[in-house]
Amino acid sequence: MEKQEQKATPLIRLDNITRSFSNGDQTLQVLKGIDLTINEGEFVAIIGSSGSGKTTLMNLLGCLDRPSSGDYYFRGQLVNQLTKDELAHLRRDAFGFVFQSYNLLPGTPAVNNVELPAIYAGQPPAIRRTRALELLAKLGLSDRTDHLPGQLSGGQQQRVSIARALMNGGQIILADEPTGALDSKSGIEVMQLLKELSAQGHTLLLITHDPEVAAHADRIIEIRDGEIVSDQKSAAVDNPKARLPLPEAAKEQPLIDIWESTKAAFTALHRNLFRTLLTLLGIVIGVASVIAMLAIGDGAKNEIVERISSLGSNLLLVRPGAPNQRGRWSIATLVPEDVQAINLEVPNLIAAIPELTGTKTIRYGNRDKSTGMNATSASFPLVRQWPVAEGVFFSQEDEDLYATVAVLGKSVADDLFGKQSPLGEYVMAGGTLLQVIGVMSERGASPMGQDQDDVVFIPYTTGSLRIFGQRFLRNVTVAVDDVSQMDLTQDKIFELMLARHGVEDFQIRNMASLIDNVTATQNTFTLLLGSVAAISLLVGGVGVMNIMLVSVNERTREIGIRLATGARTRNILQQFLIEALTISAFGGVLGVVIGLSTAWLVGYLGTAVYFSVFPVVLAFSCAFATGLIFGFLPARKAAHLDPVKALSSE
Repeated sequence: MEKQEQKATPLIRLDNITRSFSNGDQTLQVLKGIDLTINEGEFVAIIGSSGSGKTTLMNLLGCLDRPSSGDYYFRGQLVNQLTKDELAHLRRDAFGFVFQSYNLLPGTPAVNNVELPAIYAGQPPAIRRTRALELLAKLGLSDRTDHLPGQLSGGQQQRVSIARALMNGGQIILADEPTGALDSKSGIEVMQLLKELSAQGHTLLLITHDPEVAAHADRIIEIRDGEIVSDQKSAAVDNPKARLPLPEAAKEQPLIDIWESTKAAFTALHRNLFRTLLTLLGIVIGVASVIAMLAIGDGAKNEIVERISSLGSNLLLVRPGAPNQRGRWSIATLVPEDVQAINLEVPNLIAAIPELTGTKTIRYGNRDKSTGMNATSASFPLVRQWPVAEGVFFSQEDEDLYATVAVLGKSVADDLFGKQSPLGEYVMAGGTLLQVIGVMSERGASPMGQDQDDVVFIPYTTGSLRIFGQRFLRNVTVAVDDVSQMDLTQDKIFELMLARHGVEDFQIRNMASLIDNVTATQNTFTLLLGSVAAISLLVGGVGVMNIMLVSVNERTREIGIRLATGARTRNILQQFLIEALTISAFGGVLGVVIGLSTAWLVGYLGTAVYFSVFPVVLAFSCAFATGLIFGFLPARKAAHLDPVKALSSE
């Protein structure tokens, strides 16, 4: 009983189907209440003149379009209620299309065109390739499998489209004017193929305006002005035909879908190589700019911070003069007793040292040199973290005895003595003969760009009495032991100095705060550079979106072909997203290479640069995110194209 009911269920049934199209304020009704039943195995020709509605009817029958009203049943199932992806499944599993203009993917070999429906059915590559080759061989194209559509004649292209229609079984073959673009001989051959397919049990729906072509069918339906005016069957229609088995439902295979979408994306990018390279350019410039700018900005920041840190990040500098008072270097407020009091009364100190500085002319033999002279204490190397390279630094005993000894900076030693060792030699400074007992290690430039090695160190007592002739200090330098308690130590020194002097005639500079301020300023500068570069990346992303939108518009027909052969929304979305991500990822890699190379070249030419992983990861991640974000809109537009409109685009 169930088998009889199954036989009684028609393959296709249309009940009062209409289709209207809106054009501004006007509505054009193309189909007007179509009632039609088609059984399995029938060879039906739908004939009518241009504009009669036959192509619109074919689009509805092939689930490429939806009716405006009425009901469409396929094997008893109401098609009107199916989603876009369910319609794609139906086209993939049940229908095969043979178009007048062939609708083969350009730049794609014949065998790959034939494989297309099987890709969306999830068939393994080896199985579908074997079947595609078998179909092409049966259709006499075994020697044309690798030919592109442009290398095939019209008849050969139509055979390829027939093979594609049969790839997933081709239960129902819809042929829209299959001989319209062919010469007479090729047209006869194509019609013979269609008749053979009908004899094998395929249901054929032939759309034509030619009565001679329609005469090959077992049933001829004439449509005029959107209505069926006649429906005639030949006697042969009652002859029994083999029934094709229903295709097995395709299994969902997300990984295969992604892999096939990736291959299609790479094929499309390769086919439009010049446009791909232009799109890459925007991403490459953006990523390279971000990396190079941040490397240069970080390099400048690190160089300045390193120079300041070389003075000691644990230092407090006590200087004469009230806050914001000009000319403070000439103000006599700091005395050696202040240094002694700080050392005795303030906890958490390594040491506090006096510094009395000025510029003097040093003579050795017949060589003179104007250099800085610093009268300080024996704790200077410890406080300033500046070791002696040769000899020794003067001691506390030298300071107590007013010893006439000197320790030279590296630049002074080189200028006066060259390659000769200065140890034990005597130099003249301000009429005082000083014996050289040591040479400091090389220090380099100060944060202000001055040569820190252009200096001579002498005991404070000697400098105060014999060289400068004054007791007042240029500054007091304090080295803090526990940096975490630096602010508290600064407050203690402030209270002590205020108690000793009675007024605030001094200033205390915290080197750690200075480094923090400089770092914050440089971070702002680096952020500014990075923002400018990020704008380049944003512009590159907009370029990706524009190019992808152009690509969607240019490839609308290709998208229509894929939709007609069973591609679902996600298949199209994946393909175009992968194209955008591929461009962005590859552009990101090139940008990283170029950006690092540019930064290296800048560093090689003498500008400070600093390489770190974060800017590279940031720039590449932004490039990838750019492809995802800016590629989504074009990909979504492509995925939601209407199959009929896509196929009809030029």
